[in-house]
This record gives sequence, C-alpha cells and structure tokens, in this order.
Amino acid sequence: MNETQEKIGAHEIAAWLRRHPTFLKQFPDLALTLVVPRDEGPTASLASYQLEVLRDKNRELSKRLNDLFGNAQDNERLAVRTHQLTLALLKQNTAQDILRAMAASLAEDFNGDLVRMVLFEPVPGLEDAEWLQVVAEGSAHLNSFRDCLKDGEPICGRLQPEKNALLYGPRAEEVQSSALLPLPGLGLVAVGSREGNRFYPGMGTLFLRMMGEALVVALKRFDG
Repeated sequence: MNETQEKIGAHEIAAWLRRHPTFLKQFPDLALTLVVPRDEGPTASLASYQLEVLRDKNRELSKRLNDLFGNAQDNERLAVRTHQLTLALLKQNTAQDILRAMAASLAEDFNGDLVRMVLFEPVPGLEDAEWLQVVAEGSAHLNSFRDCLKDGEPICGRLQPEKNALLYGPRAEEVQSSALLPLPGLGLVAVGSREGNRFYPGMGTLFLRMMGEALVVALKRFDG
C-alpha cells in the first residue's frame, strides 16, 4: 500500500454513509455483522440497536401525546369553569353579589387558598368582607402595582414582599405564589397559594384575562 495514500477517517466514513443511506441494503451481511457498543450492557447488533432506538422514540412520542392530552383536558375543564363563572357573574343582581360570586368561585372552583380583592371605590354591603379592601387609586400604597395596573396583564409567580403585604395582610407569610389580575380603573384580584409552584412565570394567563373581563363587564351594569 502506498504510504502516502490518504487514510479515510471515521468522520469521512460517517459522512459518506449519510449521503448513501441504502448502502447496507446492498451488503446485508455487513449490516448483520456490525455491532454497536453501549455504555451499559453488552454490545448489540445494528438491527437490534435500530429497534431499540425506534422503541425509545416511540416511548418519547407516547409521553408527549399523553402530556398533550392531559393539557387538553385541563384546558377544557378551565374553559368550562370560566364559562360557568361568567354566567354566574352576569346573573347577579347587585355589585356586591357579583364580587361575592367572584370570590367564592376563585376559592372553590379554582382552588384558591387565599382570594383577595383591592377596589378603588367602596361597594355598599361589603364593608366587613375579609377578602376585600378599598384603596384609593392614587394612594401611595399602590405604588408597587403601578406597572401592572397600567399594562393590565396578569402576573403569575412569587410576588414582591410589599405586594404580598398589601394583598394578604397578616397572612402574607402563608402565600408562596400568586396569580394577580389587574383591573385598570377598578382594582386588583389576587389568588394566593401555599404552594410555591402553583403559579409560576410563563404559565398561560388566557383564562385569567377572560375572568377579569367578565368581572369588569358584569360590574359595569351597575356603574353610577
């Protein structure tokens, strides 16, 4: 053999095989004799290795499908609950009944550990409601909420201590994560959880926005 002959390296062989995927079909005996070393367990034939890879991919796809199916079921349940909440709010005859229905649904139907509302204007009949406080829109107590009130976008996750202190008062230490729903011109709605991962940044907020819009529309019937 010519010593100057260029040697073919493993990468070149791999690149050539990628360009000629039917090569082993022409040499079935070679396909049967090739073995694939594994980190764990004995070596395997190429055919066995391919079968194992396909099985792994199948398991991964099955898991993804199960996850998608589970998410679809969760979204369907949330959609039904949100629709039921909207109907319940529109059926109420007073503003105080609307707010009571909202608080009850968030606690019972949506499993909120602590439900709190902050309104800019008082609502007759709710002076003693533990879950409601009235804070003037221009109050310095709301400074930490200015950005979210301006944007109107729900926030999920761990809130800053000053936000928790205003929303949950003496029970602020119980809350590890929150879903905060700003209602520009009206106030805030917060759902607190004792679980740190119950509400987290990046989770979907579509249904929160829908609930907030339903509440605002229901209350507008009693403006003035």
